[in-house]
Parts: sequence; structure tokens; C-alpha cells
Amino acid sequence: MKSDAERIPSWMRVRLPGGGRFSETRKAVKSCGVGTVCENAKCPNRGECWSRGTATFMILGGICTRNCAFCAVEKGRPLKPDADEPRSVAKAVAKLGLKYAVITSATRDDLPDGGAAHWAATVAEIRSLCPSAKIEILVPDFCGDKNSLLSVFESRPDVFSHNLETVSRLQKSVRKKADYETSLGVLRAARDFGLRVKSSIMLGLGEARGEIAETIIDIRKTGAESIAIGQYARPSPACMPVARWVEPSEFDEWGKFAKKEGFSFVMSGPLVRSSYRADSAR
Repeated sequence: MKSDAERIPSWMRVRLPGGGRFSETRKAVKSCGVGTVCENAKCPNRGECWSRGTATFMILGGICTRNCAFCAVEKGRPLKPDADEPRSVAKAVAKLGLKYAVITSATRDDLPDGGAAHWAATVAEIRSLCPSAKIEILVPDFCGDKNSLLSVFESRPDVFSHNLETVSRLQKSVRKKADYETSLGVLRAARDFGLRVKSSIMLGLGEARGEIAETIIDIRKTGAESIAIGQYARPSPACMPVARWVEPSEFDEWGKFAKKEGFSFVMSGPLVRSSYRADSAR
């Protein structure tokens, strides 16, 4: 029998649509031979996003070198990066006619630069093939390596995003190889370089209200202008269980709190994920 925390509330239940723009987007993505985090991470919003003709592309393969307790992306030993992938992603952006492209990746600690050069090449290819498209990148921490980060910064994405995911106390249980201060440093370095910066956190992992407020404030202090706040939903039995389901009204409260702290773009709701409606940021 499922515990109360595991019973999915009505506001978290969504159905995937069929036909229309959703089917067109799915076919276009598959025909280009590129992966999406929409599928790899089992995002609940892929129905809405694909119906709007948007998708978040996942580069550097579908296998992650880390074993985060919240994530459904496959863990293990990744394959060598596909040198043609940056161009393939650019072609997918062009084929879908995207005005706003979001790119993310698995963490590649196996690579000397963490995949930074591949990231930079992907942004460059999209710029070359789709010069009018805005580009948001959601990157790993590159272990805080300054040279790797600089390589990515110099590709000059329109938005640089890196997720803190949870409060300081829960970092080691949720993001087992990540570090709270390292992630804040990544955000701060991107802002100091002059980039527009964004981060995201999940609620429902066991955090206290005071810790949520502290984390939102810490992210804002880095100079980040945008934040996404969403509900953690267990994507597979192998992932950590949900500690609590946060009511939509509480997400409204945290959204107002983030606005008060000075964020110019805030998305806060049960189904919000880091790239949810990213194209609506101004």
C-alpha cells in the first residue's frame, strides 16, 4: 500500500495529448536524431510544451556520470560525445522553427572539461543556423572548473541556467556529488561575466520553510534574475520518495516571496520545471 506522501494529488495528474502540434513536435525531434530531457527525465509538462512546439534538447548522450537521488536519467559509463551532435541540434531547432531553444545535458565528469567545448560548439551551431533564436542553456556544475565555465560563458547564451535543486542541508542526499557553495559559485561567476542567470529548486524533498526562504535568498544574492520553483515528483521507484506534496497555494506564496526578493522572472507551481515556459521570460 502506498503511503500518503506517495499518493499523487489531483493537481499533479496530467495526460499526454495526441495528434496536432504535439505529434508534429515529437516526429520532428525523433527525425533529427537528438535527445530531449522531456523524455529522458519524464517531464510532466512535455504534453503542454510539445503542443506549443517547444522542447528542451539533451546533449552529450543520455547517460549521466552522477547518481542523483531525484533524477530518472540513466546512470553509468557514457559513450564518447558525438561530434556531429551540435549541428544536429541546430538543425532540429531550425526544423521546429523555434524562437527560443533550451539545451541541457547529463553531467559528464568523465570528460576533462566536463563537456564544456561541446556545449560551446552547440551554442555556436545554433547561432550560425538560427541567428534569430534565443538560447537558454541549463548546465551541470563542471566541478566548478574556471576554464570549463569560461569556455561556456564565452559562447554567450541568452540565458545561463544552473539548478541548485534543493536546500543546503539536503544537498548530499539529493545531489550526491554536487555541492551547494559550488553551485552558487557557478551562478555568481556567470553573472559576473555579464550573463542573464537563472536557477531552479524543487520542494517536497524534506526541506523546512526557513530553508526554502534561505535558498531563494542565496540564489538571488548571486545576481540571478530568474527562478523556477516546482514540486519534486518521484520519476521511478529507484529514486528517493516524495516527503510531501506542496499545495498550489504555498507555491503562490513562494512565487510572491521570490518576486519580493527581486527576481524579475518567477515560475512557481507544482508542475513547474526548470525550462517550463522559459520562452516567456522578459
